[in-house]
Amino acid sequence: MKDISIYFSPVDKEVSTTEYTLGSVVQMFDSNGFPELKKGGVALFVVPEYRGVRNKRETIHSEVFREYLYDLFTGPDWKFPIYDLGTIFPGNELTDTSFAVAQVIAELVKHNILPILIGGGQDLTMSMYKGYESLEQMVNICAIDYKLDLGSPEEEIHADGFLSHLLLQRPCYLFNHANIGLQAPFASKVELDLFEKLYFDYCRLGEFNADFKKAEPHLRNSDILSVDLRSIRASEVGSDRDFYPNGLYADQICQIMKYAGISDKLTSVGIFNYYPEAAPGLQSALLAQMIWYLLDGISQRKGDFPIGSKKDYFKFTVHVDSVKEDLVFYKSNKSDRWWLEVSYPGQKGSAYDRHHLVPCDRDDYDRAMQNEIPDLWWKTYQKLI
Repeated sequence: MKDISIYFSPVDKEVSTTEYTLGSVVQMFDSNGFPELKKGGVALFVVPEYRGVRNKRETIHSEVFREYLYDLFTGPDWKFPIYDLGTIFPGNELTDTSFAVAQVIAELVKHNILPILIGGGQDLTMSMYKGYESLEQMVNICAIDYKLDLGSPEEEIHADGFLSHLLLQRPCYLFNHANIGLQAPFASKVELDLFEKLYFDYCRLGEFNADFKKAEPHLRNSDILSVDLRSIRASEVGSDRDFYPNGLYADQICQIMKYAGISDKLTSVGIFNYYPEAAPGLQSALLAQMIWYLLDGISQRKGDFPIGSKKDYFKFTVHVDSVKEDLVFYKSNKSDRWWLEVSYPGQKGSAYDRHHLVPCDRDDYDRAMQNEIPDLWWKTYQKLI
């Protein structure tokens, strides 16, 4: 493994080491040196890079969330190593920080270590993507966000407008982008139309509140999870600085993190727009619990993503009149989760192997039984051709 310690500064705050707490088990980059990284772990680090945030206020780097996080008790089945790599401080230019993040993400993902990045502006999602770009791996991104962050390619990349820049990368390794928590007042018709043309997905806040299950397949289908803390309502974080009256509740964002962690496909997480000085106690405590629930989800992974042999899955074949081939569903006998197979319309090669099996739920199967094509089947088919 390449030496990535050159990008980090050590943690400069003592944490709780009370028995059975996270602080007693985490392997931290401190005065004792950089931890020896082993495959199969989780690595937390902070990137206080806010230069991509428009109308930014003075932001003070703080590690106060660590005080809350490492005082929490570990779950009963947490058998993977947990690392705290410290901080990647901003470079001379924003591009320097982006390069460092991409290098770290690529190296960790390559060695099956799941990075948890605490930012910083959400434009660092682009830096995370570039880590996968260097691995030449097709990816799906799921954003927990109140807006779509498309922006314009004619503008400089910024925290509220980075996706258009990502889409213009050549070659482009983004297969799908999904948004959970979109609020209608923050999405223009032009942006929504473009999402439809690209066959991307979004789950509005109202839809999510009505049925949480609508979000779970998007979380299970993602390689990169990008969380904008501003998608949480202001009352939940005790601050009106860049936060809004509507949004997710604290228990909802923790639910999302738990389901994301359970997904076998998820390999990196970024949590952005952390402003600890605005409400140091409440915001940091919630961030700590979000990370806790993510780790708890990871500990409960079933290893049942149906790639390779599917002999241990229940298979359901459904005929739909408007489709030439029958629709094939798979149900895991470990978790009762569902997947829908989308056949290649042509020879596309191995780059798409992980993307023609799409997470779905029982409702998609029921709609197919009513002779309706599930939306996710149609969108995936269009992207494959």
